[in-house]
Amino acid sequence: MSETRTASVQAVDGRHRTATMQAGGRVIAPLWWVWLAAWPVTAVFVLSNAATPLYVLWQRDIGFSKGTLTVVFAFYIVGLIGSLLVSGVVSDRVGRKPVLLPALGLALAACLIFATATSVAALIVARLFSGIAVGAVVSAGMAAVTDVAGPERKRIAALLASCAMVFGAGLGPLLAGGLSETAPAPTVTVFAVEAVLLATAVLAVLRMPVRRPEARAKGAWVRVPGVPRGNGRQLALGIAVFAPGITATSFVLSLGPSLLSGLLGTTSRIVAGAMAFVMFLAAAGVQFAVRRLSRRTILTAGAASTTLSMITLIVAVHTSSVAVLIISALLAGGGQGMGQLGGLSLLNSSVEPQRLAEANAALNVGGYIPAGILPVAAGYLSDTVGLTNGATVFGVVLMGLAVIGGLVVRATRRQATDPA
Repeated sequence: MSETRTASVQAVDGRHRTATMQAGGRVIAPLWWVWLAAWPVTAVFVLSNAATPLYVLWQRDIGFSKGTLTVVFAFYIVGLIGSLLVSGVVSDRVGRKPVLLPALGLALAACLIFATATSVAALIVARLFSGIAVGAVVSAGMAAVTDVAGPERKRIAALLASCAMVFGAGLGPLLAGGLSETAPAPTVTVFAVEAVLLATAVLAVLRMPVRRPEARAKGAWVRVPGVPRGNGRQLALGIAVFAPGITATSFVLSLGPSLLSGLLGTTSRIVAGAMAFVMFLAAAGVQFAVRRLSRRTILTAGAASTTLSMITLIVAVHTSSVAVLIISALLAGGGQGMGQLGGLSLLNSSVEPQRLAEANAALNVGGYIPAGILPVAAGYLSDTVGLTNGATVFGVVLMGLAVIGGLVVRATRRQATDPA
């Protein structure tokens, strides 16, 4: 009898699904389920940046300063980091669905609050809920993709989870920019569309073929996420490249519209959203292009891409070149994409499933802290010394961090990144 046969098996939640039964009785989900498992990550990340092109409208209608806008952005980071302190550990102990379903509920609530917002307090609550939801999906959601894929498909799981994140992050501002310029109710329509996307993600999670964990991690429920002993090097290597990459894309998201306004003289929300979309499209596309390379090579290339992004950013602001600014954004997307793929792949290959969501949370904490702090600092610095000088200082600092990250990867033995 063949070791691999197709059978109809009773899967999770008592439902029947077609799957592949391998030797030893372990059920392998079809590949299309691995793709579908990544959909909730995409749906929530659409929300993460959907509000970005709309703040100028809320500023006009509600009336608040740029400093207040910074506070609104900060509450997203507060929700995100707070969620990462909890969601990874909880997911590893009670399962992926009990974390993902409440997160999607909060994301739907954020859509409703955004669509009806008439005060700064409402925007703060909506951003806080968005941050909590994003923290849950980058830990539990990405781990769920790996669980569905199984141990034989860890690399494709890391690729799909990573691409789902960056594609959603780019699709959000593109939808918001386009719908706010062409559809009625510019601050409402995009969130109605996003609510539909989130509802389909809820259905996907409800039917997702994942089980509750059999072996549960020990320790405090609320803690700074980390990795098991012996996996610290893999986490550090991932953060060394992923953190500069995601900081570069965060800068483009936060100050890109201002740079476009200064360089191109346009306040078009479609243009700003399109630049963010192509940046994250590059982040997704480059991952498919490099997926067969060694993790060490992927991480090195990610560091190099972020470095080149900062060089072209400095050139763009000093020459007032929109074309160079777009090149910088594309390179930033490539840097984040490869850093993210390399980091997730390292963790998927070395961390046991019962600690994987927490490890994903640790990678994202290491990335999002500088991504939250440095662009905000650059914004305040730009208010003092001008946008050109502020962007230049930011570019030099981040370029230095990217170079250091690349050198750390190259100095690490190949066995640490690509074990046999």
